[in-house]
Amino acid sequence: MDFVTVTLKLLEGFLTTCEIFFLTLVSALPLGLLVVFGSMSKFKPLKIIVRGIVWIIRGTPLMLQVIIIYYVPGLVFNLPLLPRLIAVFFAFTINYACYFSEIYRSGIESISKGQYEAGQVLGMTKGQVFFRVIFMQVIKIIVPPMSNEIITLVKDTSLARVILVAEILKYAEEFTAYGLIWPLFYSGVFYLLFVGVLTLIFGKIEKKLSYYKV
Repeated sequence: MDFVTVTLKLLEGFLTTCEIFFLTLVSALPLGLLVVFGSMSKFKPLKIIVRGIVWIIRGTPLMLQVIIIYYVPGLVFNLPLLPRLIAVFFAFTINYACYFSEIYRSGIESISKGQYEAGQVLGMTKGQVFFRVIFMQVIKIIVPPMSNEIITLVKDTSLARVILVAEILKYAEEFTAYGLIWPLFYSGVFYLLFVGVLTLIFGKIEKKLSYYKV
């Protein structure tokens, strides 16, 4: 197979990779915020349950979670299998929401309680204090660890092939049946470019927020 044919095939897989990445990111970021509110709740039963779920998700491999979400409903409950891409989307969203929630929590807990008290003294509600005073400071703190996690997500998309989702690395592996090894290395170029673009974006975000001193 020639270079153009391989490139077109890998681009097809790369579109799936991008789809997994962006859908996961758009859903996991807000879901992680909901999870952190649960894990920091003063209602102990909710706090224990949420933290237990986060512990399980963070303590088990993402690949295993993808397999469970795709196969278990059919094997255990005799339900129809989810579409492969939907199963990947659910597994990735739940996994990354739990990781993001811990990053959110570390950022929120790093803000001194005095700032909450000062806002309440001024007559602000807890919601107003959080979103008007605390939130921007939290964003400044969490951008570096969040950027690392998001870059990891780019590479984790390759785990979708465990249930035969046709992302870029799966297409690259298929070329080995024709005795071609170089498409595997070539697929790495796509990941490197993607990560490079994200690195530049996060660098600009950090620079833009650098004026804001915590």
